[in-house]
Amino acid sequence: MFENKKIFILGMARSGYEAAKFLSKYNNKIIVNDGNPNQDIEHVEELKRLGIEVILGDHPDNILTYDFDYLIKNPGIKDNHKYVLYANKNNIKVINEMELAYYFLKNKNTNIIGITGTNGKTTTTTLIYEIIKKSGRNVHLTGNIGFPVCSFLDKIKDNDYVVVEVSIQQLVNLDMFRPHIAVLTNISEAHIDHVGSYENYKNTKKKIFQRQDKNDYAIINKENSDCLEITNDINSTKLYFSSKNNTDIYLKDGYIYYKDEKYIKTDSLTLVGNHNYENIMCAILACKLLNVSDDDIISVITTFKGVEHRLEYVKTINGIKFYNDSKATNNKSTMIALDSFSTPIILLMGGLDRGNSFDELASYMKNVKLVVAFGESKLRVKDFCDRFNIDCKVVENLREATYLAYDNSNNGDTILLSPASASWDQYKKFEDRGKEFKDLVNEIEGK
Repeated sequence: MFENKKIFILGMARSGYEAAKFLSKYNNKIIVNDGNPNQDIEHVEELKRLGIEVILGDHPDNILTYDFDYLIKNPGIKDNHKYVLYANKNNIKVINEMELAYYFLKNKNTNIIGITGTNGKTTTTTLIYEIIKKSGRNVHLTGNIGFPVCSFLDKIKDNDYVVVEVSIQQLVNLDMFRPHIAVLTNISEAHIDHVGSYENYKNTKKKIFQRQDKNDYAIINKENSDCLEITNDINSTKLYFSSKNNTDIYLKDGYIYYKDEKYIKTDSLTLVGNHNYENIMCAILACKLLNVSDDDIISVITTFKGVEHRLEYVKTINGIKFYNDSKATNNKSTMIALDSFSTPIILLMGGLDRGNSFDELASYMKNVKLVVAFGESKLRVKDFCDRFNIDCKVVENLREATYLAYDNSNNGDTILLSPASASWDQYKKFEDRGKEFKDLVNEIEGK
């Protein structure tokens, strides 16, 4: 299917690079195009040595022609891009790197666990991976978590386990992808700029279940009405988790219950907060379905300290605690972060201006003594704060924001980077934003 073909790869980054490199082994004619000229020079030179044409800096009108067999696009590129529209008009199949990888994976006897949702994907994905790894099985951590699936294809063997974080952007162009276990952590409004409407967003999330049948499993949040709505008619065998009511696995009186029996006391878990208990319940359900032992599950969930850039404790300086929550790219994530602290908070907030309102954060700001707004959306953040009588100072960038926050902090305060905005106004990815914040904290400590 992907041999002796003419393939156009739109968007390089990590996924485009890995897809091109993998496909080069099958005698394909490949062109990689990215409007950003600043790509990893070693990756560019490697692709050229493999006979791949790389065109950077713009999107020429004449390079995509009707005789291409496939357009493989970076998940972050919208479907209204001129090349995607041309491909659709001329019956050129449009897929992404994850769908490409699945064509090769489905020919192997692998166990695929796919995790999606508005929040909690990365923590849940990492927990499941760590638990399976603890059990001694061959397991691979891939997908939106930062490791393109194509980069693992030569390593994955029959009967291996593949744990995949699946973003909304990846789901847009997935068709054949079929996980044996699919997890939907929750749904709330996000990424409307990419999919056009909340209704489209929900329907796109549903696609993770579309190829499943009764022999596959869906793990669903029973307390999220949108999750229940979109999974009402799926063919999978459904299992539920809940932080409020009895179901397959649930939270009650300081314990996680599995099949109505006490499984573990929440006080023994390293992660805190209902949102993390929900992530842990997802992981327990998935791993119980895979017949992982309770000893291995409990060993991991009682020692797991969290994911980098997701409510990550950085350090304490002069009694002031710093937390890096750079992965909070939407209101819901920042609500969860704010709900996790009872100490006075200085909140660093802002980033890409998507035109969205921050008003739903208002009821979560009771412990916030100061907001420091930065980035493209800084004036929108300031307007929100002014309307709700929240003290706010405006700066240009994260460096200024971090130093200003520290200058205005006291012993016992928490300085929290939880931007409620994507990072693409000033960074390539949220990881870069989080790393800079941690570097700045270390810089402050050294002064």
